[in-house]
Amino acid sequence: MNGETAGLFYLFGFFVVLVSICGLYCILVTRNLIRAIIGLEILIKGVTLLLVVAGYAAGQPALSQALVITVIVIEVVLIAVAGGIALRVFRHTDSLEVGELRKLKE
Repeated sequence: MNGETAGLFYLFGFFVVLVSICGLYCILVTRNLIRAIIGLEILIKGVTLLLVVAGYAAGQPALSQALVITVIVIEVVLIAVAGGIALRVFRHTDSLEVGELRKLKE
Protein backbone atom coordinates (compact mmCIF):
# COMPACT_ATOMS: atom_id res chain seq x y z
CA MET A 1 0.00 0.00 0.00
CA ASN A 2 1.64 3.24 -1.10
CA GLY A 3 1.30 6.62 0.60
CA GLU A 4 -1.60 7.85 -1.52
CA THR A 5 -3.58 4.65 -1.03
CA ALA A 6 -2.88 4.64 2.70
CA GLY A 7 -4.08 8.25 3.05
CA LEU A 8 -7.24 7.43 1.12
CA PHE A 9 -7.78 4.31 3.22
CA TYR A 10 -7.47 6.29 6.47
CA LEU A 11 -9.77 9.04 5.22
CA PHE A 12 -12.48 6.63 4.15
CA GLY A 13 -11.79 4.52 7.25
CA PHE A 14 -12.77 7.52 9.35
CA PHE A 15 -16.05 7.79 7.47
CA VAL A 16 -16.67 4.05 7.78
CA VAL A 17 -16.27 4.30 11.55
CA LEU A 18 -18.47 7.41 11.66
CA VAL A 19 -21.29 5.81 9.65
CA SER A 20 -21.05 2.59 11.67
CA ILE A 21 -21.24 4.47 14.97
CA CYS A 22 -24.27 6.42 13.71
CA GLY A 23 -26.04 3.20 12.73
CA LEU A 24 -25.18 1.47 16.00
CA TYR A 25 -26.33 4.51 17.99
CA CYS A 26 -29.60 4.56 16.08
CA ILE A 27 -30.19 0.87 16.82
CA LEU A 28 -29.35 1.08 20.52
CA VAL A 29 -31.08 4.33 21.46
CA THR A 30 -34.38 4.21 19.62
CA ARG A 31 -37.53 2.56 20.89
CA ASN A 32 -39.21 2.52 17.46
CA LEU A 33 -38.88 -0.53 15.22
CA ILE A 34 -38.73 1.45 11.97
CA ARG A 35 -35.92 3.63 13.31
CA ALA A 36 -34.07 0.50 14.41
CA ILE A 37 -34.41 -0.91 10.89
CA ILE A 38 -33.08 2.36 9.47
CA GLY A 39 -30.16 2.17 11.91
CA LEU A 40 -29.45 -1.37 10.75
CA GLU A 41 -29.50 -0.14 7.16
CA ILE A 42 -26.99 2.61 8.00
CA LEU A 43 -24.75 0.11 9.77
CA ILE A 44 -24.76 -2.20 6.75
CA LYS A 45 -23.91 0.75 4.48
CA GLY A 46 -20.84 1.35 6.63
CA VAL A 47 -19.78 -2.27 6.17
CA THR A 48 -20.35 -1.95 2.42
CA LEU A 49 -18.16 1.14 2.27
CA LEU A 50 -15.49 -0.68 4.28
CA LEU A 51 -15.47 -3.55 1.79
CA VAL A 52 -15.10 -1.20 -1.16
CA VAL A 53 -12.24 0.75 0.45
CA ALA A 54 -10.46 -2.41 1.61
CA GLY A 55 -10.69 -3.91 -1.87
CA TYR A 56 -9.30 -0.75 -3.44
CA ALA A 57 -6.46 -0.55 -0.89
CA ALA A 58 -5.58 -4.24 -1.36
CA GLY A 59 -5.59 -3.91 -5.13
CA GLN A 60 -8.43 -6.40 -5.61
CA PRO A 61 -11.48 -4.36 -6.62
CA ALA A 62 -13.17 -7.33 -8.34
CA LEU A 63 -13.26 -9.34 -5.12
CA SER A 64 -14.62 -6.39 -3.16
CA GLN A 65 -17.31 -5.80 -5.79
CA ALA A 66 -18.42 -9.42 -5.53
CA LEU A 67 -18.56 -9.16 -1.75
CA VAL A 68 -20.50 -5.89 -1.91
CA ILE A 69 -23.09 -7.39 -4.26
CA THR A 70 -23.47 -10.33 -1.87
CA VAL A 71 -23.88 -7.97 1.09
CA ILE A 72 -26.50 -5.95 -0.81
CA VAL A 73 -28.53 -9.08 -1.61
CA ILE A 74 -28.39 -10.23 2.01
CA GLU A 75 -29.28 -6.69 3.14
CA VAL A 76 -32.38 -6.57 0.96
CA VAL A 77 -33.64 -9.90 2.31
CA LEU A 78 -32.90 -8.88 5.90
CA ILE A 79 -34.66 -5.52 5.58
CA ALA A 80 -37.67 -7.12 3.87
CA VAL A 81 -38.05 -9.68 6.66
CA ALA A 82 -37.55 -7.03 9.37
CA GLY A 83 -40.10 -4.76 7.67
CA GLY A 84 -42.59 -7.62 7.51
CA ILE A 85 -42.09 -8.35 11.19
CA ALA A 86 -42.53 -4.66 12.03
CA LEU A 87 -45.74 -4.56 9.97
CA ARG A 88 -47.14 -7.60 11.81
CA VAL A 89 -46.21 -6.07 15.17
CA PHE A 90 -47.97 -2.84 14.18
CA ARG A 91 -51.11 -4.68 13.10
CA HIS A 92 -51.18 -6.66 16.34
CA THR A 93 -50.32 -3.90 18.85
CA ASP A 94 -51.18 -0.68 16.92
CA SER A 95 -47.73 0.61 17.88
CA LEU A 96 -44.15 0.32 16.70
CA GLU A 97 -42.65 0.79 20.15
CA VAL A 98 -40.34 -1.96 21.36
CA GLY A 99 -41.93 -1.88 24.81
CA GLU A 100 -45.23 -2.95 23.30
CA LEU A 101 -43.72 -6.26 22.17
CA ARG A 102 -44.44 -7.71 25.59
CA LYS A 103 -48.10 -7.79 24.56
CA LEU A 104 -47.25 -10.46 22.00
CA LYS A 105 -46.81 -13.02 24.80
CA GLU A 106 -50.44 -12.72 25.80
